[in-house]
Amino acid sequence: MSNPLLDFSGLPLFDRIEPSDVAPALDHLLARAQDALEQVTQDDFPADWQSISKVLDVATERLSRAWGAVSHLNSVADTPELRAAYNADLPRVTDFWTRLGADERLYARYKAIDVSRLDAEQRQAHSHALRNFVLSGAELQGQDKVRFAQIQERQAELSQKFSENALDATEAFAYYASAEELLGVPPDVVAATRAQAQAEGKDGHKLTLKMPCYLPVMQFAHSSALREKLYKAYTTRASEQAPAEQRQFDNSALMGEILALRQEESKLLGYSNFGEVSVVPKMAESPHQVISFLRDLAARARPYALQDVADLRSYAREHLDLTELRAWDLPYVSEKLKEARYAFSEQEVKQYFTAPKVLGGLFKIVETLFEVAIVPDKAPVWTEGVEFFRIERAGQLVGQFYLDQPARTGKRGGAWMDDVRARWLRPDTASLQTPVAHLVCNFAQGVEGRPALLTHDDVTTLFHECGHGLHHLLTQVNERDVSGISGVEWDAVELPSQFMENFCWEWDVLRHMTAHVDTGQPLPRELFDKMLAAKNFQSGLQTLRQVEFALFDMLLHTEHDPQADLMDLLTQVRKEVAVIEPPAYSRTPHTFSHIFSGGYAAGYYSYKWAEVLSADAYAAFEEAAGSGGAPLSTDIGRLYRQHILEVGGSRPAMASFKAFRGREPSIDALLRHQGMA
Repeated sequence: MSNPLLDFSGLPLFDRIEPSDVAPALDHLLARAQDALEQVTQDDFPADWQSISKVLDVATERLSRAWGAVSHLNSVADTPELRAAYNADLPRVTDFWTRLGADERLYARYKAIDVSRLDAEQRQAHSHALRNFVLSGAELQGQDKVRFAQIQERQAELSQKFSENALDATEAFAYYASAEELLGVPPDVVAATRAQAQAEGKDGHKLTLKMPCYLPVMQFAHSSALREKLYKAYTTRASEQAPAEQRQFDNSALMGEILALRQEESKLLGYSNFGEVSVVPKMAESPHQVISFLRDLAARARPYALQDVADLRSYAREHLDLTELRAWDLPYVSEKLKEARYAFSEQEVKQYFTAPKVLGGLFKIVETLFEVAIVPDKAPVWTEGVEFFRIERAGQLVGQFYLDQPARTGKRGGAWMDDVRARWLRPDTASLQTPVAHLVCNFAQGVEGRPALLTHDDVTTLFHECGHGLHHLLTQVNERDVSGISGVEWDAVELPSQFMENFCWEWDVLRHMTAHVDTGQPLPRELFDKMLAAKNFQSGLQTLRQVEFALFDMLLHTEHDPQADLMDLLTQVRKEVAVIEPPAYSRTPHTFSHIFSGGYAAGYYSYKWAEVLSADAYAAFEEAAGSGGAPLSTDIGRLYRQHILEVGGSRPAMASFKAFRGREPSIDALLRHQGMA
């Protein structure tokens, strides 16, 4: 049987890919890509954009797509065999991309291209390519170049190990709680944990550190001892503070080495620190500008955060007999205070958000705003429960996407969007390749034959990832390297995702995507009004938490000595911005996958930076709706689609924003949306 990783005739054959296919496929694809590199760097090969693309980009795109399928399976369907195959081939894949990016012959060929003969999309892609050659070490010589390549390979290895340790440490924990310990926990969670214990032939209820279990226990369990047990296990994962039998997952040494390698890489490239390297392809002009932005936001949020904490303390004292507010009490007290203040609970709301109904509502919004149709489609998938859809406009295929919602063993935590392939006017066939994306979440599964129930936070997460997906799928750019999310500045890439979250707070939108799991009744207006009143509950605290992560990340990559204990830096950042101190044993950096294995190093600030853009973009819809109307204007949606989504990375993000809004972004809308104006 032929190797499924070498079939590029259509969509990936996820149902046929075996770990044993990986090495042979890469033998072939790496050899083809290497041949293509040698061909385009010959002296007699023309310095012509299209000619290079036809040979080199076609070969490397196939390599990307095959390795992308393997990486995806490694994230959503991890097995010991697949992990071994992935890790065995990671070094040679990394080595090829490092050599390609630093190849001075190829760099010279790109520099010799006559830019005046390129169209606007190609010019932007060409300018990015030259910048990326420099950042990839193409101007380095001799031993520096060799060392740069070694650093890339080692970093890829360490990041993968960091990610594995975080997953394994999360999955290594299980606690079998009694029914009494779970008093207060929502019935669906109690039923699901009981079913998990029974499946293992155990008594009690199996509690894990995966979000659909961990979070509701922290919010609702009356037992402070149980909350403390889970909190300690969660915040010491993958660290030296974990129980002795789990110390093999300790990420401490890996983090130190990753930071030292990033620092060394920066010095080789002529920068003082990794923060400076990180902002080169971003909207922000310098680490200093980012740090100032974060400190300004912290100063604005601080009075609100202090009030949030004061409210929590007095409520805990007066109503819950808690004289001291400890870290594991915060989610519980917050939930109780919210219930008391706004007379509703997350659990009550959740009954109205069944996964199929929410998805139908989300699709309706996308169809209305962006003049498309979303219809179920068929594709090979990696496990049952994964759905596949196509997006059409006027009967024409625009793009397709996989949706993988449930949490399960072997799937890493969190939620993300990933591309399967990009929109591209292919130079080899002159045909238009349509884009395909993955949307991945980690929601609770349905129990006892009922549909899965989503929290309002889950709904927001789904909308967020859909926003990323639309950015990738609705592009009208034909040049692969700047189509969709490719080539978009990292600190602007969250604009479309955070933009979509706003619709989760609109009555005229929400009421159509809710149906009570038992009665089928839509969400009552009265309950929605309570949710809306509670929307900015603790927004000061939440803003400071995000600023703490972002400031820690940027200082870690600018002022921190990689040989020093990074926990000292975190303590210092917390003293500056936090209003609640966690216990000394807390080790949140040890599972901070965004910056150690997820591409957000010295870039975590992007969430807050892009939130300024997304809030201001959404304000255009609010203005069009006037007072009380639903901001589902197809006219404004068309402008947003044309100026933001369709142009992808083919021009600077600020130019796209200004084309849509007619001016530069303002922080006012963000502060207003978060009740901090």
